[in-house]
Amino acid sequence: MASAQSSGGGTELGQFLRARRTQTRPDQVGLTVGPGLRRTPGLRREELATLAGMSIDYYVRMERGKETRPSPAVLDALARALHLDDAEHQHLRELAARAARYAPEPPPPPSRTVRPHLKLVLEALRPSPAYIISRSMDLLAWNPGGLALYAGLADWPATQRNLARYFFLHPTARTLFPDWDELVRGCVARLRSLAGTAPDAPDLTHLVGELLLKSPDFAKLWERYDVVGRKRIQKTFHHPQVGVLTLSGQSMNLEGTPGQRLGVYTAEPGTPDHDAMLLLDAIALEPAGRRDMKPEQQPHSRP
Repeated sequence: MASAQSSGGGTELGQFLRARRTQTRPDQVGLTVGPGLRRTPGLRREELATLAGMSIDYYVRMERGKETRPSPAVLDALARALHLDDAEHQHLRELAARAARYAPEPPPPPSRTVRPHLKLVLEALRPSPAYIISRSMDLLAWNPGGLALYAGLADWPATQRNLARYFFLHPTARTLFPDWDELVRGCVARLRSLAGTAPDAPDLTHLVGELLLKSPDFAKLWERYDVVGRKRIQKTFHHPQVGVLTLSGQSMNLEGTPGQRLGVYTAEPGTPDHDAMLLLDAIALEPAGRRDMKPEQQPHSRP
């Protein structure tokens, strides 16, 4: 089973290339497959080497982590041959830079301290659910709706509240999100991208190590080495307290706080989704017994 760490930058680079190669079908790159069974999923090493205009031996060395100084031209040729998008191409460059040990200075370690004025911002955003997360998706601060939106997350100790952990390990997550499969693919892609350039970061290695042990779904997606996930502007929640609501989401980096991001969800005023959002904000502040009432038992709930 894979881990969040690697033995070196060349190994991480080789793992990324192998994952992209085995997930690229010959017909996607203009190759005609002859009759008979192919033992190799995706492209063969020699096929990719030919498409990229390099020797098979050189490519094999790269994939095995033994070639750590590929030129920019080689990287660009591989990106074209594999039809990498811009984000994947940039990730390939970053892995190569780290393998060659001429990567730029690492960014400062992420802070878990949320500045007081940002907590005021979260409060000012009510009734829109909002929260601040770390680069490894730890929940650092939130307003009432921001925590209550992820049903059941408040039951965990504050130090365990992590969105990736919630998606894979909380029993409510699969029913909360009708598109859970797509959601978790994007989640793992984000963590994989971070692991490629900061493989030894403790905040990441601890989380990934836990999920690899506890979630077969996570382990399977981790092996794919996707680094780009689809982001939807709108997200639907099947919430046990307020019913079904579809909200528009926005995420942004916070200035002066490396690694911290603000996430906020909104709904058009006057719509049933906005009414549900108002209800969520209200019941999040109620005592536990009242908060656990079903939507039809709540005052001012939607018909």
